[in-house]
Amino acid sequence: MSSNAPSARPHGTEKRGTGALLRVLNWIEWVGNKLPDPFWLFLLLAGIVILLSWILSAVGLSAVNPATGETVAVTSLLAPDGLRKIVAEAVTNFVEFPPLGLVVVILLGVAVAEQSGMLSAALRGSVARVGPKWLTFVLALTGITGSIASDAMYVVLIPLGALAFKAAGRSPVVGLIVAFCSVAAGFNASLLPTASDALLGGITTAAAGLIDKSVLVTPVSNYFFTFVSSLVLAGIITVVTETVLAKRGEAIEEDTDTKQQNMGDFEDMRLKPREKRGLRNAGIAFALMMVVYLLALLIPGSPLRAEDGTVLMSPLLINVGIVIAVMFAVVGRVYGRAAGTMTRARQVPEAMAEGLTSVTPVLVLFFAAAQFTAYFQWSGIGPVLAVYGADFIGSLGLPPVATFTGIVLIVAVMNLLITSGSAQWTLLAPVMVPMLMLLNVSPEMTQALFRIGDSPTNVISPVSPYFALVLGYLRRYQKNAGVGTLISLVLPLSIAMLVGWFLLFIAWYLLGLPLGPQDL
Repeated sequence: MSSNAPSARPHGTEKRGTGALLRVLNWIEWVGNKLPDPFWLFLLLAGIVILLSWILSAVGLSAVNPATGETVAVTSLLAPDGLRKIVAEAVTNFVEFPPLGLVVVILLGVAVAEQSGMLSAALRGSVARVGPKWLTFVLALTGITGSIASDAMYVVLIPLGALAFKAAGRSPVVGLIVAFCSVAAGFNASLLPTASDALLGGITTAAAGLIDKSVLVTPVSNYFFTFVSSLVLAGIITVVTETVLAKRGEAIEEDTDTKQQNMGDFEDMRLKPREKRGLRNAGIAFALMMVVYLLALLIPGSPLRAEDGTVLMSPLLINVGIVIAVMFAVVGRVYGRAAGTMTRARQVPEAMAEGLTSVTPVLVLFFAAAQFTAYFQWSGIGPVLAVYGADFIGSLGLPPVATFTGIVLIVAVMNLLITSGSAQWTLLAPVMVPMLMLLNVSPEMTQALFRIGDSPTNVISPVSPYFALVLGYLRRYQKNAGVGTLISLVLPLSIAMLVGWFLLFIAWYLLGLPLGPQDL
């Protein structure tokens, strides 16, 4: 029996079963680390676009846009007009970069909720109210929905997941893996609209404008699909965890010095009376705001409907980002006042300022990305490539499902090297969105396909900074754990989420279900 000790099983399995995979991943990690910082990467790509525009313009590359019948040609950015435009509109490119305003505005509201302690209390309360039987599902759904707090959720929920599982008498390793994978999934699927939805919608709108400038993709354009996806993904994570990961995690947990460590129990995560009071008041405030929102949206003759009286083009839907921001700011303030964590009015703008510090690196990246996006649009390369790409795919005679499969796989593979969803979509959207529009695939549907390919593979990319974070937590329970150990734990979840989520999309597509309010 000693030869089959739990401490030996993980390492043996790792060596026999994942050797080839680890070599591939090591190569990916090496390649990924050779890439420049995303800021410089986008500036480099901007330079490549300038050079390509000159070359393709010189050879007279053009195409006929089937949607309009107009001829589109590549414009050289090294021509006098192009050079003047590059210099004159650099600031405008940044300020008018579609995701910029939405992300900043939403984060202002979320920051108040986060700094007041409301988000943390809500997460702890949701986990503590369930028993061991439903723990996996609730933790997964909490992580998926809790991603509205952006990257901070990794830091908050991963150790909380380990604590919750340990308190329930289960392996903390499994708990941290569930938390990690669910938060990663939640960046593209959530019960609530998130800043990521605003970000993707802005990029998709800009890309769709290469073909049709009237197209508008809002933060809720995929909401029906992402709402259901969050429940399905939580179910997939639960099934795979209980059937595959449980034994693996328990084996690893037995080989740790922290096995006898008292990590508390569910009582440690239960809310204090002031926190309960704060959440109750915040819930009441949220309910009242939702009533006001729905009344303003649905009552005939409301000034907040569209000019023609319709709901879909209402400023409350088109500009839902400000609605989300206000709601989070209000409930955060209400919670803070009741819980005693935010008693003075001046703490609200202070919280907003503190929250924006976390987005500063993103703003720096946006400057470079905005220039690349603008150059790509000015050059006309996107529409020309889209026409030729659509012609090529159309000539293959592939059924829509095969085309969708190819798009998802391309995104999934690229995500191993470029783990930032916004950065990757900024690169892919100007080509994929127009190309599929010419094949009668809506921008909203293309965006949904990107979501499916993006999140599941985040957890298996060593290039991701959160991969290293989770590995650090894992080593608290298994000192000798390495990349292979973590990969062997997250890979089943990654594959299951990718396949299961894509099958959900195919069913959604075949049934003709609406992706969001715009399809009603």
